Amino acid sequence: METLTTPLLAIAAFGLGAIPFSLLVGRWLLGKDIRDYGDGNPGAVNVFRAGGQKAGYLAVFLDVAKGVPFVFLAHSFFGLSNVAVVAVGMSAILGHAFSPFLRWHGGKAVAITFGVLLALPQHEMLLAFIACMVLGALIIEVDAWTVMFGALGSLAYLAVTRGSSWEVLLMLCILAVFAVKHFDDLRTFPGFRGRLVRWLQSIIRGTLSII
Repeated sequence: METLTTPLLAIAAFGLGAIPFSLLVGRWLLGKDIRDYGDGNPGAVNVFRAGGQKAGYLAVFLDVAKGVPFVFLAHSFFGLSNVAVVAVGMSAILGHAFSPFLRWHGGKAVAITFGVLLALPQHEMLLAFIACMVLGALIIEVDAWTVMFGALGSLAYLAVTRGSSWEVLLMLCILAVFAVKHFDDLRTFPGFRGRLVRWLQSIIRGTLSII
């Protein structure tokens, strides 16, 4: 049963993930090609840059939502193995990142990753990813490095708490996709937000002095 269900769900997840909702929202609601803005990426951030705040929130919602249904079905309805669920989740992410509708180009896969993690019953993966992303946003200036910090931090947390597990495999695959999709921006030194870093250093020094 699983040998048939897994590839069907993976194909369906890839197909849904490949639909460029942000691009469609930009065209339908704003009458603009969002790839003409910002970094040229067909993702939700450029919907905001094109001047549509409500359209931007809709695009974010759709990009997150398309990572949910087939991953949820894989583990909750069909009861597939963890490795099969990883395959379905990664298919959704890869569909978004390398969409055949966009000549194998696509978004940077951050929003749909949230959707895939949201669909999993292991919510600590999502919480770790969000926490590391927020921390990265506070201390790192370059967005691509913030994304990588989120994935790396989550991977480190899972490696410590779960050891060799399917959760670590999933996050490692997500990290690889992020590295590919953000490769150009990662060649820029990340840079740190000086005031916050100094504030954190002062807290650490104060804590150590008390200890």
